[in-house]
Amino acid sequence: MLRIFKNLKPWEWLYILSAIAFVTIQVWLDLKLPDYTSEITRLVLTEGSKMADIWITGGKMLSSALGSLIATVIVGFLVARMAATLSYRLRNRLYDRVNAFSMEEIGHFSTSSLITRTTNDITQIQMFVSMGLQVMIKAPITATWAIVKISGKSWQWTAATAITVVVLVTITLSIVVFVMPKFKLIQSLTDRLNLVTRENLTGVRVVRAYNAEKYQEEKFETVNARLTGTNLFVNRTMALMMPGMYLMMNGLSLSIFWIGAHLIQRASMLEKIDLYRDMIVFSSYAMQVVMSFMMLIFIFVILPRATVSAKRINEVLDTEPKILDGEEEISAARGEVEFKNVSFKYPNAADYVLFDVSFRAAPGETVAIIGSTGSGKSTLINLISRFYDVSEGQILIDGVDIRNYKQSDLRGIIGYVPQRAVIFSGTVASNIAFGDNSRKMSGSEELAVAASVAQAEEFIEKMPLKYDASISQGGINLSGGQKQRLSIARAIARQPKIFIFDDSFSALDYKTDRLLRQRLAGHTSDATTFIVAQRIGTIRNADKIIVLDSGRVAGIGKHDQLLKSCEVYREIALSQLSKEELSDE
Repeated sequence: MLRIFKNLKPWEWLYILSAIAFVTIQVWLDLKLPDYTSEITRLVLTEGSKMADIWITGGKMLSSALGSLIATVIVGFLVARMAATLSYRLRNRLYDRVNAFSMEEIGHFSTSSLITRTTNDITQIQMFVSMGLQVMIKAPITATWAIVKISGKSWQWTAATAITVVVLVTITLSIVVFVMPKFKLIQSLTDRLNLVTRENLTGVRVVRAYNAEKYQEEKFETVNARLTGTNLFVNRTMALMMPGMYLMMNGLSLSIFWIGAHLIQRASMLEKIDLYRDMIVFSSYAMQVVMSFMMLIFIFVILPRATVSAKRINEVLDTEPKILDGEEEISAARGEVEFKNVSFKYPNAADYVLFDVSFRAAPGETVAIIGSTGSGKSTLINLISRFYDVSEGQILIDGVDIRNYKQSDLRGIIGYVPQRAVIFSGTVASNIAFGDNSRKMSGSEELAVAASVAQAEEFIEKMPLKYDASISQGGINLSGGQKQRLSIARAIARQPKIFIFDDSFSALDYKTDRLLRQRLAGHTSDATTFIVAQRIGTIRNADKIIVLDSGRVAGIGKHDQLLKSCEVYREIALSQLSKEELSDE
């Protein structure tokens, strides 16, 4: 938890020092009130006292209460501002760190857990700082000062107060021992609840298509019931604390007056007034001591959950990305890509996905990658963008190992279209001119060119607002083919030196596929193009076709060459086209 406070800026530490100063003033004013009460009691019980003296003392008492109120408001403002800026900074740091993660780190934490840590866990920290910090400053000062005030008054009253404090602390520690493990469980169950909810929302069409609403409800109910049960256990246990505290506090007050009654009864007439005054003052100070310990107990209520949240936040911040930046910049890229004896296996996996892959793609070439499901096609091209780093071997771009390049420079020369089109909420224009595309594109003509090449212009022109038409989150107001074409237009607008199409034409009909590839060939003549595809028709005109079989290169060549020399390619071709069709080609 203390490591979280390292994120505070120097001026925020000044806020804490200022808060301590104002809390000290507040406590001093609060502890003056029993003195004024004692003075008013003495004036009332003493014959010949003037009403003016009582009014003056009462005025001082009122001024102290008002000063304490002002100091409390100032402390609340300082601490709340500090808590808000700390949570703002933590959210930024978490977001930046997650953005720097490779797919390995994201997979380790899971998306739902990272969302929970960025929202719920930081909220717990903010609540602890804004509420708990005031208590942590005020309670020790109040308790120490009040104990000094009551010391020497009466050992009987002091013993009663000490016993009450010991019992309170014992009850609190006992409860915390049982509750602490549950707070960690609550956060992990919150992660699980977010995961189930996210899956249900993103897959709502499939859920409804398969009439799986009841099944999903049962999954949600199982997690929700467990989370609710854990919360109820924690809240019920914590609910025992407040009644116990008030019982001990009221019991202490009764004990002080009961002991005082016996002391006053045995005292002489002259001592009775002083004992009565001492009893009133001691009762007030004793309540301050008990209230201080009650405030500290409140810390034990919110500290365990905040501690768990802080640990979860620090886990993310302490995780160093496995994929690190190189130092070389790319000034004038040509787009030549070479794989040298590349082998790869996923983190914590036992078997390799790719084995000793070697080939070269020259600028202007179109390289197609084909193979059966699970042969490693998508894995191979994901290595070019450094979503993962190779396990063995090298990938060179323009003769330089891609691990030596800055990641921003490397990805700046790549136009990547994933297998599943990713569309962001906004407009058609904002989706095409996405990221650093928007800095490179100067006007609507460039948008139109990219959309035209991607065969997206047809449906965009039919939209009421055309390029300013609104796009819903995930592109749910677009068809699969429209999303795919918009995703392709985004890559084209970037004007990269290397295009990567990861089975990006699968959602397109044959006519659109053919037209798009024709326009694309003319638009990307000087770029290196990688196409992962299942259709023979999509890749048959490629300059080079790489056939993968269980992660190994089964053949490299043109379509006609592979039909003769590569059994794996011939089987794929015959599964899609007849011998007569292949002969005609």
